[in-house]
Amino acid sequence: MWIMFALLSAFFAGATSVLAKIGIGNINSNLATAIRTIAVLLMSWAVVFITQKHTDITHINGKNALFLGLSGVTTGLSWLCYYRALQIGEVSKVMPIDKFSLVIGMILAWIILKESLTIKTILGGALITIGTFVLIL
Repeated sequence: MWIMFALLSAFFAGATSVLAKIGIGNINSNLATAIRTIAVLLMSWAVVFITQKHTDITHINGKNALFLGLSGVTTGLSWLCYYRALQIGEVSKVMPIDKFSLVIGMILAWIILKESLTIKTILGGALITIGTFVLIL
């Protein structure tokens, strides 16, 4: 089941970039990010209420709040940078660099979460790194 959601995530992320490039036009990239964020906020809360998970808010502790908050800040910074890059660059060049976050995430997961680093993981990360640079050159 997780693979289906991961594939859907990849599809929506790819569509997001193209839709954003069309929508950003001649407006400020920070304003565009704020508009996108409102849409994400509304959609997220709608899903929470539709699935009746809003009552789970009582289960959030300090650690959850801190790390979800930090994740939100890093997401916001990522989006602000991404939209600026999209505004001044080509989608086909910006996306591969953005997706280099896969390699950064794998390294951070190894360092912080102590996830295993196998030869398969190292090889995959190396291929993604090579692919990123091939696509942007």
